[in-house]
Amino acid sequence: MPRPHSDGESKAALPVVAYVPLWFPLSSETFVFREVVQLMEMGLPIRVYTMYGERLRGCSDEMHAFSGPLRRMGTRAVFAILGAFFRAFRSEPGRIWSLLREGFFRRMRNLESQAENTWCFLAGFLLAEECRRHHVALLHAPWANGPATAVWVASRLTGIPFGFTGRAGDIYPQDGLLREKARDARFIRTNNAANVSWLQSFCEAEARNKVCLVYNSLTLGVGERCAMPMQPPYRLLAVGRFVPKKGFEDLITALACLRRENVPCRLTLVGDGRLRGRLIRQIRRLGLEDCVDMPGFVPNDRVRQFLREHDMLAMPSVVSSSGNRDGIPNVIMEAFSHCMPVVATDVCGIAEVVRHGETGYLTPQHDPQALAAAIRRMLEDRGRARAMAEAGCALVRRMFDRDANIRALYDVYLSACSGQRSPDLSEAHKVL
Repeated sequence: MPRPHSDGESKAALPVVAYVPLWFPLSSETFVFREVVQLMEMGLPIRVYTMYGERLRGCSDEMHAFSGPLRRMGTRAVFAILGAFFRAFRSEPGRIWSLLREGFFRRMRNLESQAENTWCFLAGFLLAEECRRHHVALLHAPWANGPATAVWVASRLTGIPFGFTGRAGDIYPQDGLLREKARDARFIRTNNAANVSWLQSFCEAEARNKVCLVYNSLTLGVGERCAMPMQPPYRLLAVGRFVPKKGFEDLITALACLRRENVPCRLTLVGDGRLRGRLIRQIRRLGLEDCVDMPGFVPNDRVRQFLREHDMLAMPSVVSSSGNRDGIPNVIMEAFSHCMPVVATDVCGIAEVVRHGETGYLTPQHDPQALAAAIRRMLEDRGRARAMAEAGCALVRRMFDRDANIRALYDVYLSACSGQRSPDLSEAHKVL
């Protein structure tokens, strides 16, 4: 458990933090949910304000049981949002026009991002009123796109400092307001080292130290070891949303390569999403129906079962045509925490945990033949695979340690509330 607040940090004296995601809880964002819960366990008063409505499908029992302060906006709040906007406009029309020119009419990277930014910009007016009412001392958005727009607007209206976290698809490619949000933020947190220089590029030279690295905590903790029998037919596991950046089409092609090379494998592809139909058609076209299982979406707390029952995890992430990409997929840390071997592509922060030849094998993205070769190499030497998985387990236990990382994030929040820059976390999170 993280260290609770000390006598000098009595709960009554701690600042109230507004935590502003799109949805909360969300089944695919267990790391965000755990972050909030763990900070609250340390005594930090957190009020969650979601930009959208309820989306509890697939959430774990723990998520359903969340009882902290939570205000959902969404379409039911449209009149409240418009009311807050017009109240602000009547009070300070010149200031609101200036804010509209700076942030509302900005072109975003696509229509979806444009709609999200427009909604979150307007929701920021209601968020500002809520934060005044509840004496919020710090605003934080766990994503750099729409949620960060909302806290930026609320901060401009109230003077309450804000920070945001930049992770993956929320900053690649950047939205049209990232530079302004980076300029005005008290701190910018990222959860993988690969993002640090990218986020610093949006800051003035003298303010680049506001970007700090705090890794996520393990979402499943250290669990039962993967049995990895490594006996034909070998059992491969992949977990994720069926979206382009996950690269599952390359993995299916790699499976076809392994079949042609007479390497008997079965793939369990856990997840769902808009590419499901395309993946099924590819599986049929390649004649792989008899060796691919697609159980659909599985809540995070049921992933353990799949980790125990398979020989290795394959994570074929890619940079999509839009520039979207993974940061460090949480399923990699979950696999390592169960001593499961991992083969992955060298995209964004993945190499920080999958260290080629040390904790797993890395291949170039968009190269199914290389991916198939790495899988075959892992399967051919069970002893080597087990040793790398053990090394991966030791690494993620250090890098994604709950106590250290949630304490570091807690310290970032308190520093931001006190008007200080984020503490220097480079040494605390340096993992050799």
